[in-house]
Amino acid sequence: MEEADRISSLPQDVILAILSRLPLKDAIRTSALARSWRHLWTFRSRLRLGNYPYLDRLGDTSDIYSSDPVASSWIERVHHVVSSLRGPLLHFELSHNFSSHQFSLLQRLLDLLLLKGSLESLLLFCLLDRGVINLPSFHSLKKLELRRCRIVLPADFRGFDRLSSLTLYNIQISNDDLHLLIHLSNNLTTFKAMFFRSLGDQLVSIKLSLPFLRYLAFGFCRFVEKVEVVSAPCLKQAKIRNFMFNNFQKFASMNLELLTSTAVTVSYLNLNFSVLKSLSVAALPLNFTFPRLRQLKLRLTIRTMNKRIYDAFIWLLRGILFLEELHIKVADNASNTNWVDVQMIELFSMKYDGLACLDKTLKSVIIGMEDLNGVMTGITLAKFFMLNGRVLELMKVAYRIGSEVEPNMIEELQKAKATTSSKANVVILRQKENVTVNVK
Repeated sequence: MEEADRISSLPQDVILAILSRLPLKDAIRTSALARSWRHLWTFRSRLRLGNYPYLDRLGDTSDIYSSDPVASSWIERVHHVVSSLRGPLLHFELSHNFSSHQFSLLQRLLDLLLLKGSLESLLLFCLLDRGVINLPSFHSLKKLELRRCRIVLPADFRGFDRLSSLTLYNIQISNDDLHLLIHLSNNLTTFKAMFFRSLGDQLVSIKLSLPFLRYLAFGFCRFVEKVEVVSAPCLKQAKIRNFMFNNFQKFASMNLELLTSTAVTVSYLNLNFSVLKSLSVAALPLNFTFPRLRQLKLRLTIRTMNKRIYDAFIWLLRGILFLEELHIKVADNASNTNWVDVQMIELFSMKYDGLACLDKTLKSVIIGMEDLNGVMTGITLAKFFMLNGRVLELMKVAYRIGSEVEPNMIEELQKAKATTSSKANVVILRQKENVTVNVK
């Protein structure tokens, strides 16, 4: 008895949902199953094509249309696939190391996407060495992410009326075009910019005046001259990175200005250690406050801290009046984390008065370490907050490797808890096994 074709009897929207989750080449092969399947794959609304995985976003390369794209054939096939689509294309990701003779083909593909008129999300990871992309004005675009591209805006560029999220990572664009790209997208709620530079000899200079911006992520590098938040009344979250590890003086004032200009509205802040190090050489204002900040993430390198950096750390805590959650990532190398400078141990063992968040609001501190061999580093930080956090409810030390020295950490935390008379629940989290150990 012939088996029933249960898949074909499913509603078409269910079949299309299944096809959208298949690798593209497998979805195309379904056109040979039956006449009713011949064109179903062409109603796919998402395409992720590429041969260059990066970070986590394109780690899944299941939509690679050719395992070894060469010359112009691969991008021509991508153009053919997009041309064949009958339904609206909402999401398009393209990752490819383009050669110089493929630039015009890439531009034709972007123009084709513009004609489709339905694109809501576009990600380009192009690895262009010399070619320049003319970025069309996609009217329906809500999310744009550009990586490793060289961008020029056409003379008739009118911005993106519906764009809410803009990510620029390691791109080249002129200051004038960057200004237009940002400020002709008036509805931006998310703006991320890391490792970018201006076309030509100019340094990057940005003034942000975005009425609906809620999330800002910015990375300082040697190509940046100035960043200023002129107006962002809805800003809630900020992530600031300093990638110039040997020139903290240059970015000290910019990091400080960016912090102070976002301080009034942000409730979540994420800083790397280089920002804190740059603040140690800045003229820190005495009356600086984050009136709405509730959550802080901070990356520390205790082994390379000094008195000035420690003072900047205290200055930051002093300005956060109502902090409730603090996440600290310890970035020391495992081979050196057992050593903590005597001066740092003494400084972090001090009792402080007048730090509002430690006295009244800080309920949770999480210290994350890759390797628990840094017992002294972890206990130094934990002891500081157990000593000063008067309303602290949770002190958690999380680690991935080094369980053989966990008994030493437990012993040290027990001593610290007894010494400081902390009422906080002290726990150790083994992240690999997802096991929590209570320290009594």
